[in-house]
Amino acid sequence: MASRLEINFIRLLSRCESIASEKRGEAEWRLEKYVGALEEMLVALRKSPSKPTLEVLTEYTRKVDFLKGLLEAEKLSSTTEKALANQFLAPGRTPTIANERMPATKTVHMQTKARCTGEMRDELLGTGLSDKDSSDLRNRRSLPLDERQSAAELDAVLQHHHNLQEKLADDMLNLARNLKNNSLAAQNIIKQDNQTLSQSMRQADMNFEKLKTESERLEQHTKKSVNWLLWLMLILVSFTFISMILFIRIFPRLR
Repeated sequence: MASRLEINFIRLLSRCESIASEKRGEAEWRLEKYVGALEEMLVALRKSPSKPTLEVLTEYTRKVDFLKGLLEAEKLSSTTEKALANQFLAPGRTPTIANERMPATKTVHMQTKARCTGEMRDELLGTGLSDKDSSDLRNRRSLPLDERQSAAELDAVLQHHHNLQEKLADDMLNLARNLKNNSLAAQNIIKQDNQTLSQSMRQADMNFEKLKTESERLEQHTKKSVNWLLWLMLILVSFTFISMILFIRIFPRLR
């Protein structure tokens, strides 16, 4: 059973999706405030003891990120930038409320893409021309052949822009893939270097222990050699002293 916090989150999320699907003016501020509140509630929901499953939390995060990206895309000045930014938005995969046939964020995504395409079409057709130029353009469009030519040219330009967007997306994906591969390769090299360094340190520790053992053995051997030499000298001195005494006793001094 959903907690009270999750129920409030779902209600606010559904409200945000409803506002996003409507045509908003520049003075509309509610959606941005609501999305900020959604982020705070999502953080609290992750920390809640009765939090939903990981799959549900992932879907909530996906929808909130979509709304954030939608707001950021609307702040862009160029229509082409808006269209490109909307291409990379990822809507939700499941409906927010039970009576939705299609996820609301997916519907909003389709509406936004259509709106950006219409704005690009208006720019390409010269909506910002003067009244005289606009009337001349309308007069030229009155001919069926001109209409067909304009439509064909417009389709060609839109297709060209679409191809450029797809190429840019493919290039970005390839770049991300190359960066990932390079990162994995660098990670493997660093891992191997760390292993080699660890082995070298272990070998150095073993050599140090062996050197310490051999040093102790050499010290003991040196001590033993010094002791034998000392005893030998003492014996030699004692023998010489006794020999001198005996010599004096046996051969008295001549008078």
